[in-house]
Amino acid sequence: MIDRHWTGHLGLATVCFGGLGALIYILMITVTLSHLEAVSGQVPFDMRPLGYSPEDAVALLEGLGVKGRRYYLTRQIPLDTAYPALLALFLVSLMRWFGHSMPAHRLVRLGILMAVGAALCDYCENIGIAAMILNWPDLSDWLVHASSIATVAKSGLTTVSVMITILLGVVAARQRVRPAG
Repeated sequence: MIDRHWTGHLGLATVCFGGLGALIYILMITVTLSHLEAVSGQVPFDMRPLGYSPEDAVALLEGLGVKGRRYYLTRQIPLDTAYPALLALFLVSLMRWFGHSMPAHRLVRLGILMAVGAALCDYCENIGIAAMILNWPDLSDWLVHASSIATVAKSGLTTVSVMITILLGVVAARQRVRPAG
């Protein structure tokens, strides 16, 4: 028998994590990241799912100037410190909520692993971005490449975890609609 109390708390946690995560995401997209793009004329590191080269990093960091780099460190990075955890918690709780009554536990575990991996890569990306800004203009290629790899990994793992979540939602919905028999 399914514990309704447990699933109710899980549903509430899912809504809370999702709501807070969405609020921060909207704030980043509409305020901080758009400001960084407007100031620099370049797409910020966070919004480059295919990564970036040392030349791309130089162009962005030069374009930001002193005030833009400070803004990145003091506005965008703090918001992006809360966001990865909230996104991962939202996806994990939603996957657990969808998967609580289905035999696809391996898929739930894989999705959770992908969501947590995406968050960890996002934190690595943030550390790399902060290090690039703090070391500017002494920018090492290895730091840029490591940060770029973290960005690409974050993007890929996030995409996979969201796709798994959607798949679990479809399976859960089909189980609910299927007539008992």
